[in-house]
Parts: sequence; structure tokens; C-alpha cells
Amino acid sequence: METLTLRPFALSDADDLLSWCDDRVTRNLRWSPLSSKQEALTFIQDVCIPHPWRRSICLSDRSIGFVSIFQESGENQFKAYIGYGVGAEHWNKGVATQAVKTAVAQVFRDIPNLVRLQAHVFVGNTASERVLEKAGFTKEGVFRKYEVIKGEIKDLVVYSFLSPAAHHH
Repeated sequence: METLTLRPFALSDADDLLSWCDDRVTRNLRWSPLSSKQEALTFIQDVCIPHPWRRSICLSDRSIGFVSIFQESGENQFKAYIGYGVGAEHWNKGVATQAVKTAVAQVFRDIPNLVRLQAHVFVGNTASERVLEKAGFTKEGVFRKYEVIKGEIKDLVVYSFLSPAAHHH
């Protein structure tokens, strides 16, 4: 496999982002498919670049997906959510698993007070569940009728990964 890296998004990723951010990838995300280069540029500039922890998944430095970490605030800042997506042509090749493993290692270094990283997967998205399991996440249970995606109230599977340092407290 080509070298996989995670780096911040740049405006030069617009064409690559446009090529993979389609309805297959966004079906299980809050994102909408991108339909023009201008849309991709605006999305990178207004959403990706200002985001505190959003990385482009790259093969040979070309964007093929993303990983985002959303840290909670106030006294809940010990928790964060992870979200990710990979272009459909790279599905079932271990790319997402490798990206999530890389992100997990980085985020516990980047956010030292992080104790719990959690992922929410819509019931039925078995590929994403496999990614998390292979990346070392623990399945905790199902939240029924928990989150709206594309106008539909869905059941969610909850996964967590606890900080290696958390076991000492």
C-alpha cells in the first residue's frame, strides 16, 4: 500500500476532495456531496481549515478522505468524537482502519487531557463498525432513535477508545 499520511486540508486539495466527496461517502455523514470545484474550495476554506482537528487522509499526499475530532467543552473536554470518511474507490483496502489508528495515536498526543474518544456509527453501517473494531475501539451498545441524519431518526452504535494514560487515574 502507498504511504498513508494525515495532514491539514489545503485549498490545493479541492479537485481531489470533489472527486471523492460523493453520495456514496456522504450517505452516512452529515456532509452533503460536493458538486463543483468552487463548492469544494469554499468548504475547505470555511469548514475544514478553521476546524480544530480535521485532517485529510492522503495517499502520496493526495486527499482521499478525512478524519475529524470534535472535542467537547468545559468540564466535558475529557471527551471527543471521531468521524471519518474515505473515497469509495479506496473502500475495503484497510485505508480507513489505518487512518483511524494513525489519528488515535496523534490525537492523544495533541490533546493531553483527552480520556475518551468515541465514535457513533449508524446501525447497518457494518464497514464502519469493522474499521473501529480493527482500530481497537470497544463496542459499548446501541442508542435507539438517537440522531437525525438526512431527515431520518436513526439508531446508533457507540464505540469508545480510552486514553492509554487513563488507566492510571
